[in-house]
Amino acid sequence: MKISKLAQNLIGSEIIKIGNQVNDLKAQGAEIANLTIGDLNSNIYPIPAELKEEIQKAYQNNLTNYPPANGLLSLRKSIAKDLKNRWNLDYSADEILVAGGSRPLIYATFKTIVDDGDKVVYPIPSWNNNHYAYLTHAEKVEVETSQSNNFLPTAEELKPYLKGAVLLALCSPLNPTGTMFTKEQLSEICELVLEENKSRGENEKPLYLMYDQIYAMLTFDEEHFNPVSLFPELKDYVIFVDGTSKCFAATGVRVGWSFGPREIIDKMKSLLTHVGAWAPKPEQEAVAVYLEQTENVNSFVNEFKNKIYDSLETLHEGIQNMKSKGFAVESIKPMGALYLTVELDYLGKSKPDGTPITDSSDLVYFLIEEAGVALVPFSAFGNSRNMPWFRASAGGLSLEEIKKMLPRLEKALEKLK
Repeated sequence: MKISKLAQNLIGSEIIKIGNQVNDLKAQGAEIANLTIGDLNSNIYPIPAELKEEIQKAYQNNLTNYPPANGLLSLRKSIAKDLKNRWNLDYSADEILVAGGSRPLIYATFKTIVDDGDKVVYPIPSWNNNHYAYLTHAEKVEVETSQSNNFLPTAEELKPYLKGAVLLALCSPLNPTGTMFTKEQLSEICELVLEENKSRGENEKPLYLMYDQIYAMLTFDEEHFNPVSLFPELKDYVIFVDGTSKCFAATGVRVGWSFGPREIIDKMKSLLTHVGAWAPKPEQEAVAVYLEQTENVNSFVNEFKNKIYDSLETLHEGIQNMKSKGFAVESIKPMGALYLTVELDYLGKSKPDGTPITDSSDLVYFLIEEAGVALVPFSAFGNSRNMPWFRASAGGLSLEEIKKMLPRLEKALEKLK
């Protein structure tokens, strides 16, 4: 069958591939600690009760027709108010675009800014930028980061690649690592963007910065920073991606939003109008009401993130305990989001039957079968399969399940020689 070159060469998600194997084994009765998906077990982490009540009320009130293309005005006003109160960011309702989660908004950002062959710069590991670059026929420049800087890009690492680029894609707290920019780190990058734009002529496309802060409210002992609060003059160049999915444990509610320069937001709206990527109207109505309940919002988020932190910290302590016993493992203390960054330096070792562990995917499938533990290798986020680092997502398991999983992981690693 003849299909488009785009479809022919599209790479599927490695995370979904691993998840499918996990689901098949669980269907056969296997006990699997699924640390792969950046989702939440809604029985452990339900959405806010007030939000659930408002969603049900909206359906009862028959708010089931099309929403406006850019989102309900009531929701955009609530978002604008929350942005001002929470981050001291001044955006009007007309500078905000609502969609069905953050994915359509990231795609629309790429499609609105990037022409065929335009240079797009992003760090690796990072979530899905490689796929969006492919979908927009961009010239992708992947800047590999290091453990020494918590797998976040430095200004020094990015600087050689920004000349002529049209988009720099950043995320903090970062998926897959859960690590965060410090004020100094982000400020240095922002200064580079400003410097690069000052060097361009009137007819040149500027360098835009897409800043994904979907996990911004899920931070632990660190403060979240954003480019426009640090440098208000960047407001003409920054497109934010945000929403309810992570901070309200509402991944299936599908209400996300972007805010940024009105001209860019308007074009993104026009693009998504043709895609039909709207958030459902009842959910929009509910989020509009809920965001106004600041005390309820803050109370929920604090309780939620403390619970997530307990799971991540338990996982971190477990890895550090293995390290103290001489296992070739490491982990980075969790700073935000749902994730722990874990090193399992067992590539090149052999399974009990003598079969070698040649790359990170081999190790993933060995641990699924031997320990009932499923992780995502950094190769799913743009890195080499020879890199022994992995993402562990805590949202799908209870604290007790994580405690039960750690001895199984240790026992499986003992078998690798």
